Amino acid sequence: MSTSLLGPAEIRALAERAGVRPTKTLGQNFVLDAGTVRKIVRQADVGPGERVVEVGPGLGSLTLGLLEADADVVAVEIDPVLARLLPGTVAEHVPGLTVAQADDVDGSPVVVLRDADGRDRLTVVLRDALEVRELPGKPPVALVANLPYNVSVPVLLTFLERFDSLERALVMVQAEVADRLAAPPGSRTYGVPSAKAAWYTHARRTATVGRSVFWPVPNVDSALVRLDRREPPSTTAAREEVFAVVDAAFAQRRKMLRPALASLAGSADAAQAALVAAGVDPQARGERLDIEAFARIAEQLASPAGAGPGGPGTVEP
Repeated sequence: MSTSLLGPAEIRALAERAGVRPTKTLGQNFVLDAGTVRKIVRQADVGPGERVVEVGPGLGSLTLGLLEADADVVAVEIDPVLARLLPGTVAEHVPGLTVAQADDVDGSPVVVLRDADGRDRLTVVLRDALEVRELPGKPPVALVANLPYNVSVPVLLTFLERFDSLERALVMVQAEVADRLAAPPGSRTYGVPSAKAAWYTHARRTATVGRSVFWPVPNVDSALVRLDRREPPSTTAAREEVFAVVDAAFAQRRKMLRPALASLAGSADAAQAALVAAGVDPQARGERLDIEAFARIAEQLASPAGAGPGGPGTVEP
C-alpha cells in the first residue's frame, strides 16, 4: 500500500486545524521537505520490517517517511496535542491502518495502529524521551529522529545507554552539535559529547541540511549524523566512572589533566599517579584523549591504589 508524505501546505494546514504552534521551549522545527525526509530514511538504512524508534515526531513528516520504507515505528512525543494528532494523520496517509489499542506502558499513554495482517506499524508513546526506560513491542534496532535542538545530545546518549538493541542511529541536529558528536580527538570541536558518543558508537557527519526545509525557519543550519554501535572500550571501570573522568577533564577546557582531575582523584598527586599508570601524560589536555584513554584513567582511579579520599569511589558522577 502506498504512503503519501506531507508537503508544506499540508503541514501548515494540519497545524492550523489542530491549533499547533511550534514552540522554542520544546525545540520544535517541523520538516517541510519530503526530499529531506527520504534522505534521512535512506541514510539510516531503514529496511522492511525493522523496528525504529523516533523521538519528537511532531506533525509526522519523518514518521510517514519511515512507514513508506516499510519500517515499524515507535514514536515518543512529549507534546500531548501532537501525540493525539499523529495517529489520525498517519491513518489518513497510510491506507489500511486502524487504531488497534490505546493503553498505558510504564505509566505512559500509548496508541497502536495496526495493519490488516496484524502488524503494529505505529506505536505512539506520550512521554518525555529522557524519562523513557522501556518501550512497548519489539526492541528497536535503530533510532531515527529530527531531535529537538535543546535536548539533542542528552536524548541521544540516554537512548544509546538504555536500549542496547539499537544497532545504529541517524539523527538531525544543529550543525554545531553534529560537529561535536563526530569530532575526533585533537580537533577543535572535540569535547564531552564526542567522547561519550564514542563509548557507544562510531559517529560521522553525513550531510548538511539547510534552514529552508524547516517551519519555522531556525537561526542555524542543521546536519545529519550517522552513529553505528560499537563495543565499548575493554576496561574494568564502569561506564559511570569513565564518564566522570570525561566530565572532569572538560570542566575547564584547555586545562592540563593533572589539575583537572585533582578533585576527582582526591589530590593532584593522586591524579598524576593514575595518569602515569594509565600511560597518559599528566600535562596533556582532555581534548587530546580518545575514549580508550579515558577508560584507562578511570580504571586506575578506581583501583585501590588510585582511589584516594574523594576519588571515584566517593564522588557521584
